Amino acid sequence: MYSESATTLDLQNSEIAFQGKSDADLRETYQLFKLMNNAQVVKAGKPLINLAFALHLPIKGIIKRTIYRHFVGGTSIEDCAKTVEKLAERNVGTILDYALEGEEDDDLFDATYKEIMRTIRYAHDHPANVPFSAFKITGVGRFDLLVKVSDNEKLTKEEEFEYKRVLDRVDAIFGLGYELGVPVLIDAEETWIQPMLDDMVLDMMRKYNKEKAIVQNTYQMYRWDSIARIKQHHEMMKAEGYKFGLKIVRGAYMEKERARAAAMGYPSPIQPDKPATDRDFNDITCYFVENVDTINFMIATHNEESSLLLAQLIEEHKLPKDHPKIYFSQLYGMSDNLTYNLAERGYNVVKYVPYGQVKTMMPYLLRRAEENSSVKGQSSRELKLIHSEILRRKGR
Repeated sequence: MYSESATTLDLQNSEIAFQGKSDADLRETYQLFKLMNNAQVVKAGKPLINLAFALHLPIKGIIKRTIYRHFVGGTSIEDCAKTVEKLAERNVGTILDYALEGEEDDDLFDATYKEIMRTIRYAHDHPANVPFSAFKITGVGRFDLLVKVSDNEKLTKEEEFEYKRVLDRVDAIFGLGYELGVPVLIDAEETWIQPMLDDMVLDMMRKYNKEKAIVQNTYQMYRWDSIARIKQHHEMMKAEGYKFGLKIVRGAYMEKERARAAAMGYPSPIQPDKPATDRDFNDITCYFVENVDTINFMIATHNEESSLLLAQLIEEHKLPKDHPKIYFSQLYGMSDNLTYNLAERGYNVVKYVPYGQVKTMMPYLLRRAEENSSVKGQSSRELKLIHSEILRRKGR
């Protein structure tokens, strides 16, 4: 099954992509993506949903049975167990992602930190099914505080103690990953706090990445400087004798980044157009494969061309498909055609599986809806594939 050439890899194979869905599941999924494909509906729905929660209207059940069920693994780690097992049956790993974000309260940061520690322990107890853990620094620290640190502004005594608590949480997270041998990915953030985050992550690599790439950073390729940053950080870690691990994504804050740059009068950190982002994403993927002896990497993408490129590079460099330093990744509920067709061929593939209570998950779910409603967004591709599979099943 795994000996076929990458040149014959068909990422549009809908039979493999939707093998785990019944006809009824497939119809429900089609209706969900059809709804999200309507940008006006999504735009109107966002404030209405927020208003409904503010007024304590009984909408949780509707959300949980629809968009939540499709994009979220469950309310807790234990609740995600069936999802983890179901993915594992198809040779797909899981990254559990506790999705609480945008909070301001220190008690909530402590609670989130403890939950992240639980995901690391769960990964350690289920190494074949959960090969990584992941977190956002804005889940364990206040955004405005991180902005002040990034801007080198003088902190008050209280803020100094607050920032020390953030660093202590991050250190403990990576420290547990080191103790249990679980690689931990930290998500990228807005450019105006990323310099502080990069410095902190590099320091953590120096502390914990001597033998194994436990600490792994994330780079957004829609930034025009990402290739230079990655190569600089790689050379630094290599020269100092530490393992370098990372994930690349295209990016998540483009409109916000451009608006802030325009408002504050500095050059936009974002690529001029999507082709430039795609070019840099693919170029750095080539660099990773050429340097796989000194880089552990994951390409997190819903882009078929980038996925095929990595598969072809693995073959050209005569590397095993399941090379332990190379992973593909997609979000749970999206691009199953990539996930399952790659896994079927024996490549290392993981799904990011977010979890949390319905209200906690709303910022994440609304982002998924907005992403899918864009003119060239995910929904059109998903609808085409689902429709193709419905027709294929009717013709059986």
